[in-house]
Amino acid sequence: MGYSKENYEDVEPKAPGMYFLRDALGCEQLGLTVVEGDEEWSGMEHDHEDEEQEEVYLLLEGSGRITVDGEEVSLESGDVVRVPPSATREYEFDEASRMIIAGAP
Repeated sequence: MGYSKENYEDVEPKAPGMYFLRDALGCEQLGLTVVEGDEEWSGMEHDHEDEEQEEVYLLLEGSGRITVDGEEVSLESGDVVRVPPSATREYEFDEASRMIIAGAP
């Protein structure tokens, strides 16, 4: 088959509101995550230097912020932020929100 298809809501979340789709889709070089959270939901601070993985964060709905290497960046629906592998990042929602995170390799 030349493609993979899943509905993210059919994938068991790894943590509340976090749907990791890499394995479900059989991706070899791309990580893809859907994050749904309420007001004040936050992800842990981390980087991906060891994996040399850059990430792109697309806020589909809601508002919040991402802190990259200590610099806070406000996010509104439709905003996209790229974060290099070595940078620390942490995100938080100001209201009920939905975000897509893509990372490669």
